[in-house]
Amino acid sequence: MLTVRDLRVHFPIYEGVIFDRQVGAVRAVDGVDLDIADGQTLGLVGESGCGKSTVGKAIVRLVPITTGTVVFDDIELSKLEGAELRKARRHVQMIFQDPYSSLNPRQNVGSTIAEPIKTHSLRQGAAVGQRVLELLDAVGLPRGAAHRYPHEFSGGQRQRIGIARALAAEPSLIVADEPVSALDVSIQAQVINLMEELQQNLGLTYLMISHDLAVVHHIADAVAVMYLGGIVELAPADRLYTEPLHPYTLALMSAVPVPDPVVEDRRQRTVLQGDLPSPANPPSGCRFRTRCPFVQARCAEEQPVLREVRPGHKVACHFAEELAEQRVSVR
Repeated sequence: MLTVRDLRVHFPIYEGVIFDRQVGAVRAVDGVDLDIADGQTLGLVGESGCGKSTVGKAIVRLVPITTGTVVFDDIELSKLEGAELRKARRHVQMIFQDPYSSLNPRQNVGSTIAEPIKTHSLRQGAAVGQRVLELLDAVGLPRGAAHRYPHEFSGGQRQRIGIARALAAEPSLIVADEPVSALDVSIQAQVINLMEELQQNLGLTYLMISHDLAVVHHIADAVAVMYLGGIVELAPADRLYTEPLHPYTLALMSAVPVPDPVVEDRRQRTVLQGDLPSPANPPSGCRFRTRCPFVQARCAEEQPVLREVRPGHKVACHFAEELAEQRVSVR
């Protein structure tokens, strides 16, 4: 359904008082390849600042694409403008991270949900209001919510409104950018369960962007791990969580708490040293080498490509096979 190739989003850095001149660029996304099949959920994970939210916004064309292609159902979104882009965007909607700022406080809920329906001429007259009520039912909100305003709802309810607004355009693909990170844990589970139910009922495809590995493991079919603007590992969810092959993924997995205190005390942790490098001045070669516990001389000279190490399991590391053998021997 969605194919992303060599996606790059660079934000220019200007300097000067009178005549601004570009002196560099922040490489927020720097060569990302992704594929999402119809009905699949792809999780995109990574620490803050790695560029995962920018990937989602670039797919929906909310930020300008520097280079690369985004193809949705044989339509190259990256080349569309104006009316053609608005027409295609109906099929690719977004759920935003912050339910407090993503809704217009001066617009009641019914008007908010009805706006995409009217914009894309999906219903006319009284049918618009009826569709709004159907969407409120679908996301578990009372029909009376249509006449109320966002400030009258809790965070979880506001996120349900955001989901209803995304569904109003009748999309095939939904980009969910940290949809539960601003919510309490108990409410997170409710929203994730709602999204799974909607996916089954409506045949939706998700790109789930999150830093919460537990949430992604629960909902995703496949997971892509992102570091400093690039994908470092991509695999089916169960395999990635049981047999991670990239040193960065190993560090992420070791940071996830285990509910068994005995296992938690005995398991080996991978602690990364140093801070995330600046995307305006990334390291040469492998971008992870400045924090990698397994770094070698080759890592500074040659940038690793995302390659298939095992069937369906891709890793951007020169020594992925050797690291996998070491883990097996330790066991």
